[in-house]
Amino acid sequence: MSEPPIRVDAQPLARGARIEDESERSQATVLSAYGELDLHITPELQDRVVAAIEGGAELVVVDLSGVTFIDSMALGVLLGAVNRLRRRGGNLRLVVPSPDLRRIFEISHLDQVFTLEWTREAALAQPAPPVPGLP
Repeated sequence: MSEPPIRVDAQPLARGARIEDESERSQATVLSAYGELDLHITPELQDRVVAAIEGGAELVVVDLSGVTFIDSMALGVLLGAVNRLRRRGGNLRLVVPSPDLRRIFEISHLDQVFTLEWTREAALAQPAPPVPGLP
């Protein structure tokens, strides 16, 4: 049985939105987002993801379970992160249990770019899929 995640940091942002670092192991960073992921929180999201990558995380899990809205700027930050991680041999996984949010990824075909999981446990349990172009 695994230990519950340790809440490392929480930053309150506009309209109740926030991002928490709930990393569970040294090679993985777990970021949980809450509220609306829009232009007000996008810089914080980007800073957190970049810090995780620069800190050596091989796996970054962004848990969107508490997200009520996501805009194109936040999607752009996530796209940049997945590309950056893949260049380093890492992976980004998104936890997207909301059918409404999942539909955004499907309509935009971003479900073909991101690894979408229904639960955090699934995102952390699975081995990283092979990265195209890497041996």
